[in-house]
Parts: sequence; structure tokens; C-alpha cells
Amino acid sequence: MNKFLESEIPNLPEEECFFHVIPAPMEETVSYGGGTAKGPAAILEASDQLEAFDGVSCPCKLGIHTTESAQTLDEIEQIVSKVWERGLSEHGEALKPGNTGWKNGKFPFLLGGEHTVTLGALRALKAAGEEFGVVQFDAHADLRDEYEGSKLSHACVMRRAIDDLGLPLFQIGVRALSLEEHELRIERGIQHTDGRNFSGRLLPEYFPEKVYVTFDVDGLDPSIMPSTGTPVPDGLTWREAFQCLEKIAAERQIIAADVVELAPIDGFHAPDFGAAQLVYRIMGLAARSL
Repeated sequence: MNKFLESEIPNLPEEECFFHVIPAPMEETVSYGGGTAKGPAAILEASDQLEAFDGVSCPCKLGIHTTESAQTLDEIEQIVSKVWERGLSEHGEALKPGNTGWKNGKFPFLLGGEHTVTLGALRALKAAGEEFGVVQFDAHADLRDEYEGSKLSHACVMRRAIDDLGLPLFQIGVRALSLEEHELRIERGIQHTDGRNFSGRLLPEYFPEKVYVTFDVDGLDPSIMPSTGTPVPDGLTWREAFQCLEKIAAERQIIAADVVELAPIDGFHAPDFGAAQLVYRIMGLAARSL
């Protein structure tokens, strides 16, 4: 398997790198179009076509290490925990109270696979004692308590985040949700800016300082991102998505992220490259906020 941006930089030893890319080609509960198991490899391969300069800076100068693949939720949790703990052991938490600077020193970046992979990373950060919120870019709310007999379906991942882990959630770009999910949002006061009435209004003041960004590529409009299992019209444009990401990075500290649900189409490289560029651009936002 390729390493992320290996054409520009070597796959450095993990201790020398800020960014840790974790391929997670897990695909167990896909309910419509399949192929997300091939997403991480396609992103890694497409990353060879990226420039080290992302238009603003060269985030790869902080070092990028691509880990071994994680095939299950337990493996994802273990690898993310290892990355996080290494960062803490190297950098400690010696910053003064109230200092919002970077306290960890490592940035886990998960490549899915189906959206369920996010839960493994969230479990790891929660177990490490981090206080953070989740910012979800997605066409779907993923708030069902159970779907097709499974509570660990890709359609339930955000329900597990709020119910099982007690994490605050903000949703961006949702335009396909069940009545149950709609009512749950009202009941729980889940804040959002949806595709139907997208306004760019973002995180409320009370939302945690630290955030985990999970980006399901079907949050983008299918005209931009057709390579996904459940494309939904009227999605975010590339510019809208990055206006949101830039605002989040300016107002909060992105501590980890993922890009999920890419289902590559043979011979059609543009979406793969777009997903790789999305990963690298998020790295750039994180790097420049240090």
C-alpha cells in the first residue's frame, strides 16, 4: 500500500512526525453502493499527485507517517490510542492552564472505509480523557439507534457518539435523515446547518474548544464527489466546505480528523484526488493553527 504523499516526502519514523495517517478499510454495514474498503488505498495512491505546497503552506514539513492498516474498530482504537499516547509522552501537558496551544504533539488522521470507523477514533480520544466535540460533514445524520439489525451500522455512528460517549455534535450539510433522526435532533438540541438551508452558521459559543472533524465525502455534492455509496443531490460545494473548515480552524483546535466513505470508481481518478486533497488541506489548517 502507498504511503501518504510519498512522492514528496519519505514515510518518516512515527516519532518524527506530527501527522499519523491511519488507513481503515473497514466495510461491514454498507447498505447501498459498496466499495468503501478500497477508499483508503485510493486516497493514498492519489496523494502521490499532490503538491507539497497546499496553496498556503507545506504541512508535510511537520512529518507524515502512514501506519499499518486497521481492519476493525478495536484495531482503530488501539492505533489511535498509541498515536495519542506517544504525543503526550513526548510533549507532556506542561502548558499553563488557559493556554490553548497544542498539547499533544501528534495528529491522528483516519482514512475510511465506512463511517463506522470514526467510532474507533472517538473511543480512543474519549478514553484518553480528552474533552472535545465532533463536527460532522455529511449528507446523512447517522443518528439512528439501530439500522438493519446493527447498532454499529454506518447509519448509527453519530448516535453512538452522543449516546455511548456523551460527545457534543454539530452537523454540516445533512440533507437526508429519517423522521426519528429529525425528532432526536430537536429533543437533544443537536445544532446543525443543513444542505437544505445551508447558511454557514457554525459552532455555538458553548461548543468545546477541541474538535474532531469527521468528513463523509457524500457531504459534498455528487457533481463533485460521485464516488460514494449514497450520493445525495444539493450537497456542499468545495468552496462552501472549506469556508466552514477554515472558520472552524480559526475558532477551535482541530485535534484529529477523518475522511470516510470514498468508494472509488475504476478509471475515474478525479474523486480520489479530491479526497486526497481534502485530507491534505485539513492537515494544512491543523498545521497553521499550531
